[in-house]
Amino acid sequence: MVRKPMENNITVIVLLSAILHPLWNAMIKRDNCPEGAFVGNGTMLVFLAGAHSLIAGHDLLTITKIWHLLIITVLAKLIYTVSLVTMLRWGDLSAYYPIARSSPAFIVLISALFLGVLYTPLVLAGISMVLAGAFWLQYKRGGRLLNNPLTLAFALLAMAGTGVNSIADALAVQVVAPSVIFFWTFIFTLPGFVLFFIFFGGEKVKTHSLFSWVRNPLPYIKIGVICYASYFLILLAYQGGGEVAVVNSVRQASIPISVLLGGVWLKEIGMKQRILASLLLSLGIVIIVLSR
Repeated sequence: MVRKPMENNITVIVLLSAILHPLWNAMIKRDNCPEGAFVGNGTMLVFLAGAHSLIAGHDLLTITKIWHLLIITVLAKLIYTVSLVTMLRWGDLSAYYPIARSSPAFIVLISALFLGVLYTPLVLAGISMVLAGAFWLQYKRGGRLLNNPLTLAFALLAMAGTGVNSIADALAVQVVAPSVIFFWTFIFTLPGFVLFFIFFGGEKVKTHSLFSWVRNPLPYIKIGVICYASYFLILLAYQGGGEVAVVNSVRQASIPISVLLGGVWLKEIGMKQRILASLLLSLGIVIIVLSR
């Protein structure tokens, strides 16, 4: 089967999403309680998706057509989000976000290990570039080989979660409107986020801090709008025929953007190394996907 190149309009949609995605991640990273910021963001997403569905005339009950995919999406989203928020609390955006967004490499790796798929030397070279880029992002002269292995583990979990989520979403939007999928995904995941953060968020996360956004909702409305636009654009790309691996490779434009945000906005250090490492990682992902 010969894969068709992605149409220009879909490419533009994916690039817009790639610009928006690290922006809302950085806004949550800057919050005094990232966990509470995500709960506020998730609440806004439910309202936005519900309002969008009603205004557009989409039947929210059509989700019953793809309940099996919804279950996969909800579980993958829970893994991704809990891992992402924990990663943002413990580590630098510029060091760990690129790894969390490396889902195309994860998809290829799973195919090779468990599905018996064989890859060309060029694909293996791309995988090596991804691994080298990920290592380079973590490396600090004079420090441990892996400076923060637990945070790295959460970044890898986030990567796996978003990889599975992407595959399920791409199938689901062929049957159900993207806003409907978004609405039900967060209806079911939001209680899970709250419970996890209450019981496993650590001493810094108090129950009342998860709802501090109620007193000042405007910043979280902004985060919610940016987040909703970012994910909705990707669902539109899938609905328009964008192939999962190709769409996710184009989304890797978000990786160097996240590194720039980490340096300029969050004042993280080691930017020269991280920019070069993120570009190496991104190029490896593109090679992997386009060489399959």
